[in-house]
Amino acid sequence: MSDAAMSWEAVLKVCHEKGDFQPFIEKIPYARLLGIQVVRMGEEILFKLPAKESNIGNPTLPAIHGGVLGGFVEHAAIVHVMMLREHASFPRIIDLSIDYLSAGHFRDTYAECRILRLGRRIANVSVDAWQTSRARPIATARAHMLLE
Repeated sequence: MSDAAMSWEAVLKVCHEKGDFQPFIEKIPYARLLGIQVVRMGEEILFKLPAKESNIGNPTLPAIHGGVLGGFVEHAAIVHVMMLREHASFPRIIDLSIDYLSAGHFRDTYAECRILRLGRRIANVSVDAWQTSRARPIATARAHMLLE
């Protein structure tokens, strides 16, 4: 059965077995459009937004569109929670607050998620996005999600 025909539950199960969550990301249309990738570095999980012409919002700089950066950190937070829960129901965003700290230039962007709280019904996640150095984030976000 192809990945496109598999259910969310089946894809997530295979991803957990293989330790590779890229097929799960590929099933999410907007994540696929943006080109989001999951990068594993040992035990560490990072999300990558590759430099793509279609993600540019300000061609003068050029800089990543703020909505693209917002979608990237939101998807990273949701997928990160799903990776930890091993449950195929998508968390619903209750609140997402993004602080845009500097322009996201036309280069690869990375995000790291930290679970602040993962309860039975609510998850709180912090996300930092950077390009050249983790010490210089271009955006930070806090997401509160309803788990079902």
